[in-house]
Amino acid sequence: MISLKVTTVGNAAGVIFSPELMEKYHFSQGDILYVMETPNGFELSPYDPEFIQQMKVAETVMQEDRTLLRKLAQ
Repeated sequence: MISLKVTTVGNAAGVIFSPELMEKYHFSQGDILYVMETPNGFELSPYDPEFIQQMKVAETVMQEDRTLLRKLAQ
């Protein structure tokens, strides 16, 4: 288990990630992390859940209208 301490950063609060943790989870300074509420608390993710949902909708449309999209591409 990894524990992180909430600390003061200017007029806000923040969490300091160790370089090892950042390397393990493939994010770096300046990256955006998204906070999602879960039944067990919250989850941090580098993936935007809204974008993922939009891509699922786009994939569904592309599958349903494959013939039409091929004609439009010509």
